[in-house]
Amino acid sequence: MNIFCHIPREDWICDRIGSEYKSHSSHTISSDQLNSNTDVVWLLAAWCWNQIPQKALISKKVVCTIHHEVPEKFDKNRLNNFLMRDQFVDMYHVPCQKTHDFIRNITSKPISILSYWVNPELWKFRNKNEMKKKYGISDSELSIGSFQRDTEGHDLKTPKLEKGPDRFCQFVEKLKDSGENVHVLLNGWRRQYVINRLKFSNIKYTYIELPPIETVSEMYSACDLYVVGSRWEGGPQSILECAISKVPIVSTDVGIASNILPNSCIIDMSKDFIPYIPTGSDVDHCFNQVQGYLLTDYYKKYDELFDQVLRM
Repeated sequence: MNIFCHIPREDWICDRIGSEYKSHSSHTISSDQLNSNTDVVWLLAAWCWNQIPQKALISKKVVCTIHHEVPEKFDKNRLNNFLMRDQFVDMYHVPCQKTHDFIRNITSKPISILSYWVNPELWKFRNKNEMKKKYGISDSELSIGSFQRDTEGHDLKTPKLEKGPDRFCQFVEKLKDSGENVHVLLNGWRRQYVINRLKFSNIKYTYIELPPIETVSEMYSACDLYVVGSRWEGGPQSILECAISKVPIVSTDVGIASNILPNSCIIDMSKDFIPYIPTGSDVDHCFNQVQGYLLTDYYKKYDELFDQVLRM
């Protein structure tokens, strides 16, 4: 089978998913050229769908990935765009039940729930003390990680609320108020909101804007704790990446969190909460759960998905 995987070329998660799938799949994957030999078009970045000629969308089988939707932002314009694209889609792919439930209300097309994978060659356990020392964190500091965008691009100061930067900061501030010597590790685009709030609260932080993957992997291992405060997510990938790297993680109940994390590590940040630091058994639970999501085998589920679409 020949699959054209349309990626956004943003040097971000969708590009990596496309590249990893191409290197493992039994199918022939291209992200450069859509031609007459293409059997399936995979809209891995649904927001870029109109970059594909409509003639191709009509003549080929089309799989559209919806990572997540934000109800507060799903206005009339976004709905109209969804419905316009929907007429060309043969099957939707979503990473979690919550995204399925949202789009089920606005499409009659088949929806396949299939999580992301994690690449054990990229994300692995490293010595925490060595990594903390490498990134300038003392043994007496509690290092807390956050590696995602948190600020809207239109003004670089408004919080991107679906990512929960306000909740992340609240979690960190509570730990500081409880007497913890907190040091926050940040990477990724547009971290202005969190940085400004950390400065206001006089909380120490280290920020590397767009580090290479190897550095990101090392930064995970330098974390005593990783916090996901999101309101809406498809994954996030950080849950899988922390789990395979044996990094303690807590999260709101978004995306695939309940598939990987024990209940003790899922926190309701919509109300008053007590910051929780996972135990060794929590970390072991996550590591055991994530074994079913390793790229080395999990890509086969995507092969099966595209086989199913071609038979439709």
